[in-house]
Amino acid sequence: MGKRRFSGLEVALMVLFTLMSVAALTFIVLFVTGEPGVIKDETTDPFVPQCPRIPLAERVDCFPDAGASKLKCEQRGCCWGPLDERNVPWCFFPTNHGYTVESVEQPNPYVMKAQLKRMASPSLFGADIQDLSFHAEMQTNNRLRFKIYDAHRQRFEVPHEHISSLNSDPSSPISNTLEITQKPFGLTVHRGGNKKVLFDTTMAPLVFEDQYLQLSAKLPSHNIYGLGEHVHRHYRHDTNWRTWPIFTRDAFPNGGTHNLYGHYPFFLCLEDESGKSFGVFLMNSNAMEVTLQPAPAVTYRTIGGVLDFYILFGDTPEQVVQEFLELIGRPVIPPYWSLGFQLSRWDYGSLSEVKKTVERNRAVGLPYDIQYTDIDYMEDKKDFTYDKVKFSELPQFADYLHEKGQRYILILDPAIATSKRVGNNTYDSYDRGNEKNAWVTEADGKTPLLGEVWPGETVFPDYTSQNCIDWWVDEYERFSREIKHDALWIDMNEVANFKKGSTKGCADNNLNYPPYTPKILDEVMYSKTLCMDAKQAWGNHYDVHSLYGYSMVLATEKALQRVFGGNRTLMLTRSSFPGVGKYSGHWLGDNAANWNDIKWAIPGMLEFGLFGIPYIGADICGFFDNSSEELCRRWMQVGAFYPFSRNHNAQGYKPQDPAAYGADSTLVESSKHYLRIRYTLLPYLYTLFYKAHTTGETVVRPVMNEFYSDSATWTVDRQFLWGKHLLITPVLDPGVDRVRAYVPDAVWYDYETMLRLGNRKTYVDMFLPADKLGLHIRGGAVLPTQRPDVTTTYSRRNPMGLIVALDDNNQAAGELFWDDGDSRDTVKSGNHIHYTFSAVYGVLTMQVTHAGYKDPNNLKFENIIVLGVPSPPMSVSVTHVRNGAQGNSTTVLPNTNIQYDGAKEVLFLSGLSLTLGETYLVQWELVKEEYQRFDCYPEEHADEAKCKARGCIWEPSNIERVPWCFYPKDYGYTVTGKQETNSGMRIDITRNKKHRSIGRPGSPDIDTLRVEVRYHSGDMLQFKIWDPATYRYEVPVPLTVPAVPETDENKRLYKVLIENNPFGIKVIRKSTGTKIWDSSVPGFTFSDMFIQVSTLLSSEFVYGFGETEHPTYKHNLNYHTWGMFSKDQPPGYKMNCYGVHPFYMGLETTTDAHGVLLLNSNAMDVTFQPTPALTYRTLGGILDFYMVLGPTPEMVVQEYTALIGRPVLPAYWSLGFQLCRYGYANDTEIEDLYRDMKAAGIPYDVQYADIDYMERQLDFVLDSQFKNLPALVDRMRGEGMRFIFILDPAISGNETVYYPAFERGKAADVFIKWPENISNEIVWGKVWPDFPNITVDESLDWDTQVELYRSYTAFPDFFRNTTAMWWHREIQDFYTDTMKFDGLWIDMNEPASFVHGTVGGKCLGNPLLENPPYMPPLESKHLGLNHKTLCMNSEQILSDGKKVRHYDVHNLYGWSHTKPTYDALLNVTGKRGIVVTRSTYPSSGKWAGHWLGDNNASWDQLYKSIIGMMEFSLFGIPYTGADICGFFNKAEYEMCLRWMQLGAFYPYSRNHNGKGNPRQDPVAWNAAFAEASRDVLNIRYTLLPYLYTLMFEAHTKGSTVVRPLLHEFVNDKTTWDIYRQFLWGPALLITPALDKGVRTVNGYVPNARWYDFHTARDVGVRGQMVNMPTPIDHINLHIRGGYVIPWQKPENNTYYSRMNPLGLIVALSDSGTAQGSFFWDDGEGINTVERGKYLWTSFAAQSNTLTSQVVHNELAPADRLTLGVVKVWGAGSVRITTAILTDESGTAHTLTPQHNLNTQELIIDATAKSVRADQRFTLTWRTSI
Repeated sequence: MGKRRFSGLEVALMVLFTLMSVAALTFIVLFVTGEPGVIKDETTDPFVPQCPRIPLAERVDCFPDAGASKLKCEQRGCCWGPLDERNVPWCFFPTNHGYTVESVEQPNPYVMKAQLKRMASPSLFGADIQDLSFHAEMQTNNRLRFKIYDAHRQRFEVPHEHISSLNSDPSSPISNTLEITQKPFGLTVHRGGNKKVLFDTTMAPLVFEDQYLQLSAKLPSHNIYGLGEHVHRHYRHDTNWRTWPIFTRDAFPNGGTHNLYGHYPFFLCLEDESGKSFGVFLMNSNAMEVTLQPAPAVTYRTIGGVLDFYILFGDTPEQVVQEFLELIGRPVIPPYWSLGFQLSRWDYGSLSEVKKTVERNRAVGLPYDIQYTDIDYMEDKKDFTYDKVKFSELPQFADYLHEKGQRYILILDPAIATSKRVGNNTYDSYDRGNEKNAWVTEADGKTPLLGEVWPGETVFPDYTSQNCIDWWVDEYERFSREIKHDALWIDMNEVANFKKGSTKGCADNNLNYPPYTPKILDEVMYSKTLCMDAKQAWGNHYDVHSLYGYSMVLATEKALQRVFGGNRTLMLTRSSFPGVGKYSGHWLGDNAANWNDIKWAIPGMLEFGLFGIPYIGADICGFFDNSSEELCRRWMQVGAFYPFSRNHNAQGYKPQDPAAYGADSTLVESSKHYLRIRYTLLPYLYTLFYKAHTTGETVVRPVMNEFYSDSATWTVDRQFLWGKHLLITPVLDPGVDRVRAYVPDAVWYDYETMLRLGNRKTYVDMFLPADKLGLHIRGGAVLPTQRPDVTTTYSRRNPMGLIVALDDNNQAAGELFWDDGDSRDTVKSGNHIHYTFSAVYGVLTMQVTHAGYKDPNNLKFENIIVLGVPSPPMSVSVTHVRNGAQGNSTTVLPNTNIQYDGAKEVLFLSGLSLTLGETYLVQWELVKEEYQRFDCYPEEHADEAKCKARGCIWEPSNIERVPWCFYPKDYGYTVTGKQETNSGMRIDITRNKKHRSIGRPGSPDIDTLRVEVRYHSGDMLQFKIWDPATYRYEVPVPLTVPAVPETDENKRLYKVLIENNPFGIKVIRKSTGTKIWDSSVPGFTFSDMFIQVSTLLSSEFVYGFGETEHPTYKHNLNYHTWGMFSKDQPPGYKMNCYGVHPFYMGLETTTDAHGVLLLNSNAMDVTFQPTPALTYRTLGGILDFYMVLGPTPEMVVQEYTALIGRPVLPAYWSLGFQLCRYGYANDTEIEDLYRDMKAAGIPYDVQYADIDYMERQLDFVLDSQFKNLPALVDRMRGEGMRFIFILDPAISGNETVYYPAFERGKAADVFIKWPENISNEIVWGKVWPDFPNITVDESLDWDTQVELYRSYTAFPDFFRNTTAMWWHREIQDFYTDTMKFDGLWIDMNEPASFVHGTVGGKCLGNPLLENPPYMPPLESKHLGLNHKTLCMNSEQILSDGKKVRHYDVHNLYGWSHTKPTYDALLNVTGKRGIVVTRSTYPSSGKWAGHWLGDNNASWDQLYKSIIGMMEFSLFGIPYTGADICGFFNKAEYEMCLRWMQLGAFYPYSRNHNGKGNPRQDPVAWNAAFAEASRDVLNIRYTLLPYLYTLMFEAHTKGSTVVRPLLHEFVNDKTTWDIYRQFLWGPALLITPALDKGVRTVNGYVPNARWYDFHTARDVGVRGQMVNMPTPIDHINLHIRGGYVIPWQKPENNTYYSRMNPLGLIVALSDSGTAQGSFFWDDGEGINTVERGKYLWTSFAAQSNTLTSQVVHNELAPADRLTLGVVKVWGAGSVRITTAILTDESGTAHTLTPQHNLNTQELIIDATAKSVRADQRFTLTWRTSI
């Protein structure tokens, strides 16, 4: 039976039934599961959109695709609101779409995670992802990353080769920056400091579907820049509803909004005039679009991947770019030759035509380095071939170019032809690729996808596949052997395909036709490229399409490395992605010869600067179409300043190389002119690329980046900058010779005329005729130059030069980077030269910071041009700064080498021959007339009448602070006699009576004076001026001068000249010719109560004078006056404080240093002025100057302390931490504090008692509330602690019972009295002691309390020997009869009194002594010199019996108090101890340390304490510090903690606060505070052996302990201004956090190897500012390579820590060496150094061996140490396996080292071997290799 056949109807019914069954089943599924795909509807309830009332500008489009209608909109659950304009979305999101936050966790302070669940709502395009994960982290302080991704399924993510290598290094909690909103989910990004909202996604819901991801964010401003690659007609975006697609595409850059070659989802937003900016980078390579709207806001719509955002924060736009480039990879430095001009065209037709082009451009002398060939050189446009007919000589073409110093670049495209070669020969490159499976495949993953490009049918290499990379590298290497060339241009790598998708078309699926297609060109995903379902190693082409060019760049980089090896070569790519700039440059694509494209090229270049590709330019004269002469001329002008400067045009158009327009054409001349300027400035341009490579700075720079505070610059995009300093203003329109140009707010000089522009911060009409473009140098620039030539090969052999353009402050700065121009990694290898240039006050410093390269051409700087020099120089000198024995040498330039153009104010220096790679100072001496004035009326209220009454000149000035009343030029004294000997000179001088006396009442001029100059030594001289006829007071402070003067002139560093009229002394440093003192200026006055002398200074770098709070370490010379008169005055600006130090150190521009002491103890002031000059004014005595010549800053201090006395060596325990407060109620409070400190384990050596321990504040009398204190002190001392008590000088005279201190003092006549001819009474004051038998009412005002309750007090005269004996006895009795102590703290010894002058306020005697004819600008000067102290007519008696007025010796009171106290301490205790004094004078440091007084608990006091310590280092008092956490006012937690960290590195480390304020000791806060304090003090105690060694060196050599950076790095002028960091000695760099809320400190890392103390790692940077992460519990500490640091394990106090073995940190230098020393004694013995009872050992490390050398050893056996742990830092990355310790006997001990290869720290523990540290030993370590 045959088979039954179904009829047609039956078949139709069956099919229909099947369809209905499927449909029914589908509906059932839908009913059960909800929507199709992966989605479930959470509810069956109808969705009701919650439509917000928001401004139209804030609507976010819910219907970005076509065909929106009310129905369709509501089907998406969105809001419909039609308008009368289409830009604004009619369909917009409600508030109940999106996701909710299900959970949040924060695993650490820097990370936030959340789980998100989709809210029930309709879908936009289907396949919504229900569960999302959110991960956010602060990767650095300036970089936030947040990522939103599928919680359950891996999605495509960009495999970025650089970003994936980064490590996080946060220190700012994420909560400072990021907040998340729970429902609907949204996030808000804040600026950490001011909490400004920067990126707020709560304005619209998150959409996360499988193929549609959307996120919107509100932004803080409309200043949005970036996104690409497109043609943006302006640099700043239009936020009026503009949508920009991003998807790489081979398209023409013709000004439309379509997507172009690169993929850049990055923008920068400038917030406001502050410059603060941020960047947003979406790391996503899928097709996307970005909409900008007027809110302002941004919306991202991408059709794949994840949302992986990076938010980058900066204080300026430049900083944002730097942060972005740190993320994606900083740009490569292109080879030097690639900065030359370049010629190219598509289809020369033959090599002979190429050569004709080369020859005609050579013939006209055009600077021109590179010639290209486009695809026409190939055989049938096939890669890795050449046309052997038309380009038969191509293998020799590179040599032809090289002969004239030119280079050759050729092109390669990615697509590989499938056809055979000419003659039916095999196409081997294709065949080898087939063998390697190198191609992109169809969706099956096997079949190579076929398309069509230039050679016909092609395959497409898959550069994401290792097989393909290997093939590409191999093919390129083969080809390079066939065709010699210098670099590679890669094109068509978007990837371009002339077929739509493939030769087969593309399948209908959701990759080729996704649910939503962004508004890309043609709106078809595979248009002009590959099918989206094609397969590559990294994934579907759908995901990786925009990475094609990026992957090709990575593969090509490997090929270039294979072929060119150590040569840098060049790559140029058309398609790009963030990170490409690390390897390649880019051009702006196939533009056209029209006036639009010349304009639009500038925004394009600026954007690629943002994107990290600074090697950028447009095709000069246009690629398509014929270029007119005018257009091409103007384009050649501006193109000369494109970083990538190439003239390139297309097939079939007229030649447009410059010579094609005629050898004599304006175009050729103009092109040559500006290309010569380009070549002249190539060293500057090359340095900009170095800066881009090392810091991420932009090369071509928007004007906005430099002048962001000027809103007019925010839209400037027809001009651009090279770096900071060169402004280019081109002509970009036809037929014009005037351009409306913006002149930013700076000084600008016309590059060509050198004239200074008269306008700034305004638009001008700039006249730019046919052959000109605008080119201006910014004031403040130092531009390196080189004489140009026709190629860089030749120009690099030519002399170099500098253009110095002075700014408003007559300053300028710049840099130069120089290497061989061709080798790879010269920055990393160090094979380069780096200069910093700075011009300040007429001195140009050409400072080599790195000299790792020697140019073979023996280059010299021949010419220097200085713009903005207001007058011709008096002289010009050049100093060659050398290190080592050679020393510096100075040459004065002959006039033939100097030209000055007065009309232009330009100085030309020629014939200099300054060798590249060496350091020089070029100084031109100028005089600004108004700065030469010396003030004749320093008092207030000067006017013309008062001025002329003094015989002075009155002339108003527009310069702020310049004196209007000034001395005539010859005002002063005249030489009348002179005697010279080989040891000095004596001069008689007479007042020039041509001018009347200044006439201060009561202070007659002294007409005849004597001057004596004494040559004490080769580095010290003295000059003294006095009245030979009448005795005048001289300071009774003994100084140490050599017994025999230096009579050999050749041994003296100085030369002294005398000027006759007006009289002046000049001191000249012979080695440099620098005048370091020149008082031959007007104004010298010598009267009875007013003496004034002025001197010119060698530079503006002056340090010292005190004691006054200074806001900077280097003095500000802009007419600042500082009074000096010792006073009980808490630190404050321009407030004269406790001590007087008329000493300064001057730095000379040659980096030499000198010091000057005025030995005068009267009230005085000093005035600085910008000349630079200094004026002294003192109220009595004589002028007695001592000068030391250094020549280094450290030697200045050593020589100064040799003169005034070396500092005391403090007891070891006094280097421990110390606690004190004014306001302990009783001894129990001290006992409790001691208990709590011990319990907290905080190292602590010294406890104090302030005046609270005294009964009624009486010296030597114990208060009943402290009756148990003696026993407590004994117990504490028994546990290794020490105790210090306070003593004030004033003694109560009102006691009703016997008070030995007063009665015995009175009997010995020790108290200061009136002169006998007036009264024999004591000069009574009032200080702290109270009357007996009274109760003090502290609610009364201070003056009333003083009047009612304070006793009359007498002031001991410590000059008298009897006073010293009395003082000693009182201290002895207190120690013996009341309680023990270890040190003494003497206070109130200015001397301070609570009444003015005396009780009752009536000072006896001459009233002029209290209110002299001239009053320095002292605190409360209107109340007289006796304010808060004694009457000036009080009489004191020197130790030799000479009677003196307190007027003369007031400033010496604390000095006279100190030695008797020190002597008594040593005699009474039998130990060294320590004395701490408040009032000081030069040489006080011989006996005491000092604290910086009664400071405030305020943040500014932290950095000011560093300045104070550095100044007291100069003054010879190294044992110094400030009251940690402040004395007055309530301390704040963070401030006190930061101060504890800083104070742990004060030599004198004491926490002390005042009465009435809360406790601030380390255990008064919380456990975290105590722990942080313990940690940092443990570091201090660890390093105490090093600190003690430094104190020994200060005591014996006069070296500084707290050391300014400039003392160690004086050749680096950056250090001359640093005062927020300091050193301990030469080797420990301390960089504390000094400001509220900071978690990053910008610190300077000097030019040496430095190791992070905390990690032992080499920090890897030097000679630059570094952002140092500084969390709240951290202080930045760095050990300098080349030094050996002794250390011990810390303990609770030094009694125990001194028992521990001696450790060593051996911090190796670059050459693997280190040296150091170690001093040790019993820690408290008297004169152990002078008696020789100590150990002094030196250490040296070299060649993996550490040796010790015992220099001196008379150490007592009880004080010996054994060797402990040796830490070697920088020990290398080859594992060290053995260590041998050889002791003095020759015994070798094998030790097991621990070597951390990551940190390169080697730890060798010798503790168990018990080798003595006071004996010689050798330690050797070796690798196994």
